[in-house]
Amino acid sequence: MATSSGAVASAAACSDPDTSKVDAANAQSGKNAILTIEKQGSFSVGGTVIEVPGTYESQNFDNWKPYPEGQTYHGDHASVFYQIPQNARDLSMVFLHGAGQSARTWQTTPDGRDGFQNIFLKRGFGTYLIDQPRRGQAGRSTVEAQITPVADEQMWFEVWRMGHWPKYSENVQFPQDEASLEQFFQWMTPNTGNFDANLVAGATAKVFDKSGAGILVTHSQGGLPGWMAATQTDKIAAVAAYEPGNYLFPENEVPEALPSRTGALQGIGVPMDEFKKLTGIPIVIYFGDYIPEVNEVSDDLGAENWRVRQELGRKFVETVNKYGGDATLVELPKIGVHGNTHFLFAELNNVELANLLSDWMKEKGLDKSK
Repeated sequence: MATSSGAVASAAACSDPDTSKVDAANAQSGKNAILTIEKQGSFSVGGTVIEVPGTYESQNFDNWKPYPEGQTYHGDHASVFYQIPQNARDLSMVFLHGAGQSARTWQTTPDGRDGFQNIFLKRGFGTYLIDQPRRGQAGRSTVEAQITPVADEQMWFEVWRMGHWPKYSENVQFPQDEASLEQFFQWMTPNTGNFDANLVAGATAKVFDKSGAGILVTHSQGGLPGWMAATQTDKIAAVAAYEPGNYLFPENEVPEALPSRTGALQGIGVPMDEFKKLTGIPIVIYFGDYIPEVNEVSDDLGAENWRVRQELGRKFVETVNKYGGDATLVELPKIGVHGNTHFLFAELNNVELANLLSDWMKEKGLDKSK
């Protein structure tokens, strides 16, 4: 299914957005509902401490000079912001962002409505938002990196299935006014070191030492370290993944690479005892709209990129369930939910998507109150 075109993403076309959609979304979100926070704060977890041999000597301003001997450097940790509402439920919700993003992904939608953080706070869950190591507020990296400002936002507009620049996909749920698009582009933030799934997974697992048992919610690039984190701690009670980028499989059962015009995709093999840890928790995966079936090779950059990731997700679910697990992949258009891009949880119908997740958590007994 090729992506079709709708409203133009320009000042001229965005000057008169579909206000009925925005008004309905604001009403759904409970924007004016009172939220009482009992506790909030931030902390860092994981990471590495580099120690330089030698002796540190205190200096005065007469002979001051910077030098590393005998000093330490903390880096590669995750940064976490949390809020706990009054009468919080037993399980917390921990959110891990995707590529080029930070915790801001989950906070406020591009058009200013409640993001998943506030939606689930209002539903009684403590929320923990992660900035993964070497990203956002966790930018102190132990490896060198060069940050080069490359103009690439129109490419990402297409990769994330928002449309064909400068036109949005038909009936898209992303808010189409110019201010929202501006906010969305400003969410993006660079890596201060190469992405390391093992590093992110280890830090994510350690978040649950602070949060207690909870539900891990991941997006995109965060999907792979999310699965890995769930094999490293028994405090992850469930995983909800929004369009994950890759998956784990038993090391002798990794499917053949799926060819794609955006590059072949192959799962990651792990020992069976690690993989089976994923079969002990409920898992749900959500994919949005504008994705063709696996055998429908597309000239559309976004559709082609996510076609194979959705298909590998089906194989992952089949494998988890084959070993007694409880995994589900939800293709939103097939249940009548249309128009969502790669950032489905931040779009005009994000409350509808939150309701789907709430229903799933209730079904799995994950929403119990203390």
